[in-house]
Amino acid sequence: MNALILRIVCGLLFLGMVLGVVTHPPKDLTQGLGMMLPASMLLGVALKGPKGRSTIPKKRTPPPVSGGTPGV
Repeated sequence: MNALILRIVCGLLFLGMVLGVVTHPPKDLTQGLGMMLPASMLLGVALKGPKGRSTIPKKRTPPPVSGGTPGV
């Protein structure tokens, strides 16, 4: 339940930053880039959740088979 609330809050904060940029655009490029870092972090938490786990499971590779000559 806490993760859901955190995702909703981060999504709303991201939406507020986007609306702020639309209504009051940054004066120069460095100010715009400085606003993108916290916005991207908020969007990442809003989409992935607090633990940062991906919704798509990763494929695991099988361990290498040992039986050959080492170093060749």
